[in-house]
Amino acid sequence: RMDEIVSTSQTSKGSIYFHFPNKEQLFLALVDQFANLLERRITEAISEHDRGMVKVQAALEACLATFGRYRRQAKVLLVQASGLGNTFEQKRLAINDRFAGLIALYLQEAVDVGEIAPLDTEVIAQAWMGAIYNLVIRWVYTGEPDSERIVQALVPMLLQSVGYQPEDGGDQ
Repeated sequence: RMDEIVSTSQTSKGSIYFHFPNKEQLFLALVDQFANLLERRITEAISEHDRGMVKVQAALEACLATFGRYRRQAKVLLVQASGLGNTFEQKRLAINDRFAGLIALYLQEAVDVGEIAPLDTEVIAQAWMGAIYNLVIRWVYTGEPDSERIVQALVPMLLQSVGYQPEDGGDQ
């Protein structure tokens, strides 16, 4: 709702409408801003590692931690923006493809260095995005399962889905 955005941004409705001619443009700008924040957090987490699958694991954990930290904003952007219809769906699809591309890139890196067997990284990345998105949406709506539980269950399951077992048994 606009009142929530005004309150969170500590500004006035007039100021917001000065920069954004309508709610649709505002929501799309906020979605872009959140996606950029998410990508920055993922990139920072990845930069601390030098191996393909460790990067993938770090990216998954950073993604879920970012949604956890910004749950209220995620709810506004992922749930309430869906009322924008096709415009939002096109934006959501583009953002999902953007992050699936990142996943595919690091999965391919893991294939290239022999950490995992060759696989269709594009399809796997889209499947991972579906799992992540579904759990995040459910969590944003209901608060369940909690974010820590999601990380503890989802990350190992996704890593195992490509045949990867962390060298230290999963405590990285």
